[in-house]
Amino acid sequence: MNSIWLAVIGMSVFAIGYRFYSKWVAEKIYRLDPNYVTPAHRYKDGVDFVPTNKYVLWGHHFTSVAGAAPIVGPAIAVYWGWLPAFLWVILGTVFAAGVHDFGTLVLSVRNKGQSVGTITSKLIGKRAKIMFLFIILILVLMVNAVFAWVIANLFVKFPASVLSVFIQIPLAVWIGYAVYKRKTNMLFPSLIALAVMYGAAVLASRVPALQIDLVRYFGGADSTVMFGLNGVSMAFFVWIIILMVYCYIASTLPVWKLLQPRDYINSHQLVVGLFILYAGLVFLQPKITAPALNGAASDVSWFPLLFITIACGAISGFHGLVSSGTSSKQLDKETDARFVGYLGAVGEGILALIAIIAVVTLFATKGEFVAAYGSFAAASAGGLGNFINGAAQLATGIWIPADIASTIVSVIVVSFAATTLDTSVRLMRYIIAEIGSEYNLKPLTKTHVATSMAVVASACLVLLPKGPNGFGSGGYLLWPLFGTSNQLLAGVSLLLISIWLKRQGRNYLVTFIPMVFLFFVTLWAMVQQVVFQWNVFSGTNPSVLLFLFGGVILVFVLWIIVEAVSAFNRDETPPISQDM
Repeated sequence: MNSIWLAVIGMSVFAIGYRFYSKWVAEKIYRLDPNYVTPAHRYKDGVDFVPTNKYVLWGHHFTSVAGAAPIVGPAIAVYWGWLPAFLWVILGTVFAAGVHDFGTLVLSVRNKGQSVGTITSKLIGKRAKIMFLFIILILVLMVNAVFAWVIANLFVKFPASVLSVFIQIPLAVWIGYAVYKRKTNMLFPSLIALAVMYGAAVLASRVPALQIDLVRYFGGADSTVMFGLNGVSMAFFVWIIILMVYCYIASTLPVWKLLQPRDYINSHQLVVGLFILYAGLVFLQPKITAPALNGAASDVSWFPLLFITIACGAISGFHGLVSSGTSSKQLDKETDARFVGYLGAVGEGILALIAIIAVVTLFATKGEFVAAYGSFAAASAGGLGNFINGAAQLATGIWIPADIASTIVSVIVVSFAATTLDTSVRLMRYIIAEIGSEYNLKPLTKTHVATSMAVVASACLVLLPKGPNGFGSGGYLLWPLFGTSNQLLAGVSLLLISIWLKRQGRNYLVTFIPMVFLFFVTLWAMVQQVVFQWNVFSGTNPSVLLFLFGGVILVFVLWIIVEAVSAFNRDETPPISQDM
């Protein structure tokens, strides 16, 4: 089968979903008001609350939620065949992710830019809020560990990408200064920055001296450096420390100094990257060699694990944290929420779609695919690398050499992952401060105390757990739990939106139906994992870390659902207020 048909069908469904379905949701369900005074204007402080052009904000929002997850998840999930992954990405994006991301953004804007954790207290109750905050805290901690692990590994495997990623930071600071101090338009400087980054990527691909290869600096993979670590492990350790220092600085700066301009650059990376890959697809028109349904995938059932393996790219609870944590504080007009929220989800769906196509067209024969995806563990270990190689192969369709294409693709993946990482650290700071305020622990409400706790805990979680990948296996071990808890969080956010819509007297089925489906598949998967797989007493693959984290999340989510059922059935009329 020609792979271009997947792109045509997928893009057509996305376009119809945004043009018609999201418009109907905006007008009839969320009822956006162009005259509503958003929190960005009402609480403008130049740090977190900053009215922002919708195109710039879309760039921040999309690159914050994209990260590496919409690439890694689909690249693993094709293990069961391309058809289930394709259908979930397409339908999940239009009917679940779009209304979720869009809805959490509107809900937060209508509640003073507060996070979904705080809003839980208003809609369900204080106990539910505390439990939800701890679930969010665990999730963002896992996001930090997983994405730091991904970035550090990519820096080790693709040292030619490091220079471009590092160059982006001062370029973004320069753009932020030019735009917000000198009132310069952001588009032209952003395109210049992107050209410089890709120029550096091309040079580094061909000039070894420009490759920041820590493994080589430490004497090679087989050398013993210190603490018994070889060259690879030591390089990984150094990159994690550098990333945590960067996250500390980036997450405490005002959003206009680094976050917004860097994310705007990354939004152009998305456009350029997707253009390269889809244009290469048009010219190459490669055949799909992977099976539509992989009958050899017998060790792990596709149901319900498909729906948590593809966490982002179909729906993701982390998106709700970004919508209510940072994006809602920057929304200039309420009517921009459809463009930022729903189209942000569509952008991630487009990225997940090309990730599927890149992997299922990479292998020359079906036999090679089955050999590479011989087990779910093999799919998990090789998914990201398969995407980068598959994407580089697509890029050769427009005459980009494979080595340069691999570097550019890795730069894009790292840039997105880094954006998610420091946004997640910023969100974790908010949550720690919120918990400190709730329990009257004043030191936790201080910016630098909360940020220090966030980066130290994240570094420990990625470095300390022992696992099959040796030193620094934390991110690898946490991926299954990240997917499950991420989807459960999305279910809780949809539950909050449904309660809010019901109390407003509106049709809540657009969020209620995907919520029920999401809870069904994720609770099923979570029970399977916590009780039968990770259980330290009787599990098939016991893990203290996953059992404790997973058990806490499972209990808290079930408790929230019980309290939410009562809240959902209460007939409460909200006070007449601009914030509701």
